[in-house]
Amino acid sequence: MGRIYKILLALVIAAPLLVAGCGVNVDPNNSGITTGKTAPDFTLNTLGDGTATLSDLRGEPVVLNFWASWCGPCKGEMPYLQQVNDERAGTGLQLIAVNLGEDADTINKFLADNNLTLTVWLDEDQSVSKKYGISGIPTTFFIDKDGIIRDKVVGAFPDKATIDRYVDRLMSN
Repeated sequence: MGRIYKILLALVIAAPLLVAGCGVNVDPNNSGITTGKTAPDFTLNTLGDGTATLSDLRGEPVVLNFWASWCGPCKGEMPYLQQVNDERAGTGLQLIAVNLGEDADTINKFLADNNLTLTVWLDEDQSVSKKYGISGIPTTFFIDKDGIIRDKVVGAFPDKATIDRYVDRLMSN
């Protein structure tokens, strides 16, 4: 009986971390970006030694996922994001993984170790995550082809089907 109690207690303690995600520093004056508003534009370096600008993706729906390799919930949802990315290739959907402050070697090792080929943009100084009011990761924004944020999800996705529901709604706008 004592062992079961300890396991249940551990689950109760761990559950909020799994649902809420990992905490990050945030500007206390920024309450975050809300749905129905235009996604703030930004330009970031990419993992492939170039730069990318969000507004250049106008005309296509965008899934914008803020993450870091040290975040357990982020790591847990990455295979689901990869599956969605692979299955929706050629549909116009752009899935962008915005990494918070890690160096290219760390990110590349994480991607290789987890068989991931997602497009990664580098928020090296975390200015974009602050602009978006990110208070915990993972945080994902679903942005329609007109640049309007349709959904915002804080915390890890429990499965691919959940992401698919958000993407289906996004693609129908």
